[in-house]
Amino acid sequence: MFDPDLYDRKHIQNQSAVALTVFAVGRYFAYLKTFLTSAERHFMLGLKVTYYVFTDQPEKIPPVNLGPLRSLKVVLVKKYSTWHDVSMMRMKTISDTIESEIRHHCNYVFCFHVDQQFKGRFGSEALGESVALLHAGFFKTPKEGCTYDRNPKSTAFMRNGDYYYNAAVFGGLWENVQNLADCCFLDIMKDKLNDVEAQWHDESHLNKYFWLHKPSRLLSPKYW
Repeated sequence: MFDPDLYDRKHIQNQSAVALTVFAVGRYFAYLKTFLTSAERHFMLGLKVTYYVFTDQPEKIPPVNLGPLRSLKVVLVKKYSTWHDVSMMRMKTISDTIESEIRHHCNYVFCFHVDQQFKGRFGSEALGESVALLHAGFFKTPKEGCTYDRNPKSTAFMRNGDYYYNAAVFGGLWENVQNLADCCFLDIMKDKLNDVEAQWHDESHLNKYFWLHKPSRLLSPKYW
């Protein structure tokens, strides 16, 4: 229900630039080539895009034919043994990279899980100040049935929210994404000090963040 050409012309005129961050660590490295190849076909076509690939296997990055205005940067990260540690590393690494590099080159940042494949347009209509993806698994679920973290000992604790968001995709202006990453990382660290682990790790903390700081743009589950 939108005119894609209108969005594209606006962002091309404004010279919008987008950073895409993705983590390909451990066994998830196997998904990277499919992810990047499909992104080249469907993600923000016509705009300047820089892929930031965080990996523990930089020497194995697959060759990908990048289009005009597209570039790829590889960032070495440590391999962690648990998903809880990966969640902590993901948020801190995103924030650190925004601070050291992304903010100097890009207006927007989108963060993705690597075990996904673009099947259709993911274009400039998705850009906004703060962008959240509605979780397909809970799209029609009553609030009481959504898996918010209901452990009062966790900083991610919330009885109910307005929506349930998917941590596989989130984005926005770089400063807003950095603030999200910083807040989630600090809350994860507070839980760790108290020997608490949120039910769905960074997704639980992301839902709490968006409950307190409402996103300006919601993406349909069709974007997942």
